[in-house]
Amino acid sequence: MFGITTPPMEKSLRVLAALLGYPDAQMRSYLGEMRELLRDERAITASRLAELDALMDSLQRAEPLAAEADYVELFDRGRATSLHLFEHVHGDSRDRGPAMIDLGQTYEKTGLILAEGELPDYLPAVLEFVSTQPPKEAKAFLGEMAHIFNAIFGALQQRESAYASVLGALLELAGEKAQPVKPAEEEPLDESWAEPVVFDGCSSKGQAKPGQPQPIQVVRKSTPQGPRQGAST
Repeated sequence: MFGITTPPMEKSLRVLAALLGYPDAQMRSYLGEMRELLRDERAITASRLAELDALMDSLQRAEPLAAEADYVELFDRGRATSLHLFEHVHGDSRDRGPAMIDLGQTYEKTGLILAEGELPDYLPAVLEFVSTQPPKEAKAFLGEMAHIFNAIFGALQQRESAYASVLGALLELAGEKAQPVKPAEEEPLDESWAEPVVFDGCSSKGQAKPGQPQPIQVVRKSTPQGPRQGAST
């Protein structure tokens, strides 16, 4: 008996990775191409595509500085919406360091190289890696992260952010139902930064907390070939 074939999702994953990246002028210049790629591959449902269109429309209409400031406020100033997956799994525990190393080695084995300063658990980079896998394996990989996606999805919905559509699309590609998880109440930012994160003295976004030496700055890039972000071949 023949099994069910998992449809291709490589292009869609790369578009979703790019949409979660920093919305600078270069990223926003690819929005038209992103729409076409999503429609050509047809891996995402029509209703979810409509939501993604709304997100891309808002990015196109927004003043550049406002779009970038909103992104930083949304993703860089709280754990609930962090795009660093190990922040949701390990928090500030010492388990995060070895997990980072293991994931980075997984990328290297497949010939992927992170952008300078990028951390392996940054979701756009993870999606770039998943996009290189055969569809069946990619779907299974996404399924293993579904509980994290639902947590971020819930936090974004609570903030009434159009970016929730990206996490909803990822859950669909994983064959899972989008079930938003109500985020726990977060402590004020100043309090959460009172103690250094246990991973080489840097925070989840590679920026130093007060008193931390040798900060690692995250560099967000897009390759000349299109809206690829985070990891490159």
